[in-house]
Amino acid sequence: MKTILLQVGKTTNKHIVACINDYVERIGHYMPFSVITIPELKNTKSLNEQQQKEREGELILNNIQPGDVVVLLDEHGQEMRSVEFARWIEKKQQAARRLLFVIGGPYGFSPSVYQRADEQISLSKMTFSHQMVRLVFTEQLYRGCTIIRGEPYHHE
Repeated sequence: MKTILLQVGKTTNKHIVACINDYVERIGHYMPFSVITIPELKNTKSLNEQQQKEREGELILNNIQPGDVVVLLDEHGQEMRSVEFARWIEKKQQAARRLLFVIGGPYGFSPSVYQRADEQISLSKMTFSHQMVRLVFTEQLYRGCTIIRGEPYHHE
């Protein structure tokens, strides 16, 4: 199974980029994993929130293949403990060819992206910047990989 993180806008904080890259490399030892970054929209001052979500939604949908299992990282999604997330990943690995996690833009997702999504996951009840969500997600995915393999990174 190929796992992909699809995100809107690049990560600009060099310290966060370094941490994300570290986890991306670590995850690569356990599964095929890549990050796809959709460029931020230009000239958004002329767009309202809904228009911006619609345009970003079109770009997101263009990166989804038929048969992809699409999981939105969304504040209203299902919350899981790390061990539960690891077991969830394990089940997906047996059923999906491509597992696509999506982090939307600053205003969230368009209705068309919600319609296409198979599931929604929340990383926390707290609000994080989009850049921090990328780091938290990659760390949790790495943690899940080590839990699946029974490695000592995670402690109960």
